[in-house]
Amino acid sequence: MADTQTPNQATVIYDDKAMPIAHFQLEGEDLWLGLSDLTAATEWELKPEGVCRGELCVPIPEGKSASLIDNDRNYAVFNLTAFARYIDQPYAYDDKHNVWVFGPQASEWRNQLLSTNAPDFTLPDLEGNLYSLSDFRGRKVLLAFWSSW
Repeated sequence: MADTQTPNQATVIYDDKAMPIAHFQLEGEDLWLGLSDLTAATEWELKPEGVCRGELCVPIPEGKSASLIDNDRNYAVFNLTAFARYIDQPYAYDDKHNVWVFGPQASEWRNQLLSTNAPDFTLPDLEGNLYSLSDFRGRKVLLAFWSSW
């Protein structure tokens, strides 16, 4: 790996669970975690079969191993962002606050899109009142999203 920069702490948000990570490395926009932090933050763990989460295992092709795993340190580290790209999982990084947010894998989105039910979410209105999509089940709903940027 090239030179790394290591701020004091990173936060990984995975499955809507925020996990502070004290030991990590950054290489460009890639986030490398120790294997115990990987499992604590994401429930993914490195096994002989590949990278596994419960019964789901993603095999690592020989050509991809070096871009995902680095054993040339005092302890092995795993490139979580490269793995997310490999499994078509979207993520975003806020470098000012050192926060990484990982969305659902592409396969999860495909399964949801095949159903006729939108996933539930909760958002505030302009006065701060919270509304959930599930509050309107059985009624027609028009959603309009916009951004100021």
